[in-house]
Amino acid sequence: MSNAITVTEDSFQSDVLESDIPVLVDFWAAWCGPCRMVAPVLDEIAAEQEGKLRVAKVNVDENPNLVAQFRITSIPAMKVFKNGEEVRELIGAMPKQMIEQHLEGII
Repeated sequence: MSNAITVTEDSFQSDVLESDIPVLVDFWAAWCGPCRMVAPVLDEIAAEQEGKLRVAKVNVDENPNLVAQFRITSIPAMKVFKNGEEVRELIGAMPKQMIEQHLEGII
């Protein structure tokens, strides 16, 4: 079972921008091989950082307005939001240690 929450265009404001803790948003698609590779890594991070970091997943095929709003041109793309602002962007599948390095100073 995934520790990440599924976010849609309707819930993005409340789930991500109004969150009281930082949120790592994973923009992904079912047909994307690298997205499937990074998914278990993000689930692990979500479990380990529970209460300090929320991991949210946005399906790019089902949420085209969010894709346009955040200028997603390649996936997997991860954006980190804190206090309603985008504070970091990670592009491409990467190992857990690298993702954690990008999160240092945020959580």
